Amino acid sequence: QAMPNPGVPDPMMQKQLDAINTLRTTETTAHLPLALLIPNVPTNVLQEILEQTNPKERLQRMLELVAEAKMILETQQEIRQEMNEKMQKAQREVWLKEQMKVIRKELGIDVDTREQDSEKFKERISKAVIPEETRKLIESEINRFQMLESQSHEFSMVRNYVDWLTLMPWGKFSKENFDLDHASKVLERDHHGLKDVKERILEFIAVGKLNKGVQGKIILLVGPPGVGKTSIGKSIAKALHRKFHRFSVGGVSDVSEIKGHRRTYVGAMPGKLVQALKATKVANPLIMLDEIDKLGRGSHNGDPAGALLEVLDPEQNSKFLDHYLDVPFDLSKVLFVCTANGTDTIPQPLLDRMEVIQLSGYVQDEKVEIARKHLLPNVRKESGIPAGALRFQTSAIQHLIRWYCREAGVRNLRKRIEQIFRKVALKLGRDASTKVTITNKNLKDYVGMPVFDKDRIYEETPAGVVMGLSVNSMYGGSALFVEAIKVSNTEGPSFTITGQFGKVMSESSSIAFSHAKFVLETLQPGNEYFKKAAIHLHIPDGAVPKDGPSAGITMVTALISLALGKPVRPHLSMTGEV
Repeated sequence: QAMPNPGVPDPMMQKQLDAINTLRTTETTAHLPLALLIPNVPTNVLQEILEQTNPKERLQRMLELVAEAKMILETQQEIRQEMNEKMQKAQREVWLKEQMKVIRKELGIDVDTREQDSEKFKERISKAVIPEETRKLIESEINRFQMLESQSHEFSMVRNYVDWLTLMPWGKFSKENFDLDHASKVLERDHHGLKDVKERILEFIAVGKLNKGVQGKIILLVGPPGVGKTSIGKSIAKALHRKFHRFSVGGVSDVSEIKGHRRTYVGAMPGKLVQALKATKVANPLIMLDEIDKLGRGSHNGDPAGALLEVLDPEQNSKFLDHYLDVPFDLSKVLFVCTANGTDTIPQPLLDRMEVIQLSGYVQDEKVEIARKHLLPNVRKESGIPAGALRFQTSAIQHLIRWYCREAGVRNLRKRIEQIFRKVALKLGRDASTKVTITNKNLKDYVGMPVFDKDRIYEETPAGVVMGLSVNSMYGGSALFVEAIKVSNTEGPSFTITGQFGKVMSESSSIAFSHAKFVLETLQPGNEYFKKAAIHLHIPDGAVPKDGPSAGITMVTALISLALGKPVRPHLSMTGEV
């Protein structure tokens, strides 16, 4: 239907205006019947005008009605003209938009529209195995999305929500491989040593082979830094043919990092677990929770350790509820591998849900092989130094490990090797023909003076000095001496202990002193050494905090050795609680 031209007035309305103007300019009563053309005048008013005998008063009354009618008609005409202009503008915009769609489609540069997004969402859920209730919710959200205008403040929020829901790997699983020979080859190729750990992992895979799956298991790898906890997790994923995703929970103090934010918040996002599932695109990946022993404590933002109780509990995680998605998702097929330097700071309810595998570290021979097979090739590739330009003698690697890198892992060893390669790269940059061989003699030119200058503090231990064994969550095991001496007796018998020890070790020293008195009385009745002497017991490495009960037997032996005046065998070390 053709729209009226806003520039041309309506014919009937124009006829009425002309009649009114004629009536206003006529001073005679000959045109009195024209008063009948005045619109919206009640019949009784017209009757009064016709009955009026005074022409002047009759004309005055008619002019008032004409003025009022003219104002109404002009206003109506203005409104009509404005409406016509708006309608024509809207029709023009619709027509241009349709033309633009056709042009973009023909040129192949069509952008994501609401319809295209809706079709994309529907295509995703059509291929997914989604629980019926969740499917209904997603379909409802898609319908809601279709009804929203793109300018609405809810548009982007609903679009992101539906996008997350449809991108979740509903019913998508990677096919697992329980071939023990394949798993053994992967572990041997990626790691040297760690025989007990590899055996434990193969046992775990063997059980999964018999049960047709390893779901519901949470592995905790505990060991010092640099022993390969993260790389072992990657190797397990390779052996099982599972997707691998790692994120660190160290320092996380907000429960929303685990379970997501509620959608009412600006910038809300799902938790890290949902993000991991989206990234791997399968519902049975291997997810590594790194540094779980450094998890933040409960605060006003909730307790993340409590949130992980649901995640790592096989009885509960089959219906894990993320605050953002607000629909249950099955995490029971996910294999969780956690890493920690120690178990002391892990909450006990969380630790009870895990199978702990200890990684004690590497001895010198294992470090040499790791350096030759893994560290040197990798650092050489990263630095770009040709194979013939830099050679390492095996004795130089041994020297580097013995006098510079005594920690349990190999992270510091890699840093030292990188330091050597950087210095050689500088020489190559100045002279491309440079060839370097690293030996025991020139090693200090590249890494500086040795950190350690000897293996033992005492070649022959005196009376009162005993070697003990300690374990540290950061650096693994180490040997340290417990030293007891008699000091000048100025204030009577006393017992003093120093060396930055904790409360447990302080109590252990008191028990050791009491037990040493009993042993001395048993060995030499009547010996009153401890009743008269002022004894000072020291544990070296005073800058390193120490605690625990396992130094008890070492303290007792040091005190008995001092009281008897007999040194302990120099190659003997011990650990144990009294």
